[in-house]
Amino acid sequence: MTEEMIIAGFGGQGVLSMGKILAYSGIMEDKEVTWFPSYGPEMRGGTANVTVIVSDTRISSPILQVFDTAIILNQQSMDKFEKAVKPGGTLLYDPNGVIHPPTRTDINIFKVEATKTAVEMGNPKVFNMIVFGSYLKVRPILSLDNVEKGLEKSLPERYHKLIPLNLEAIKKGQEIVEDVQLV
Repeated sequence: MTEEMIIAGFGGQGVLSMGKILAYSGIMEDKEVTWFPSYGPEMRGGTANVTVIVSDTRISSPILQVFDTAIILNQQSMDKFEKAVKPGGTLLYDPNGVIHPPTRTDINIFKVEATKTAVEMGNPKVFNMIVFGSYLKVRPILSLDNVEKGLEKSLPERYHKLIPLNLEAIKKGQEIVEDVQLV
């Protein structure tokens, strides 16, 4: 199994954190992983993306041009990465930051109302963990036990008290993901 993915959005949306947690969770499952961030000098508010590869076998390069999965959190990222999803691949997006939804018919598309759900949960900061949970529902490449270990490893100890809230958000994301079939 090899999962090559891009997570992209604005800085401050937890894009890099989501990728880091995914990578650490893969390590906890004894997988080979790469975490390759990309962001501009304006980081918070500017565009940011991270390429993550999780594999059962050795990874030859962290640099990718096409992806099995794309998690898209804003329109600029949709414009840039929708076409980079491999045919048969998966695209997840939050409609809050996307004006023009994806239109491809050769990929699996999932809508995640993460912004709305995070507000309903009373903590907009768990937005990225809701998206992460939706991803884990449609692409169950990691166990929830190892995701919890990945959270412990990637978050500074002073934030470990937030792990239960993050796990709750991940579970909520698994409940709300919506399959979008384009014909």
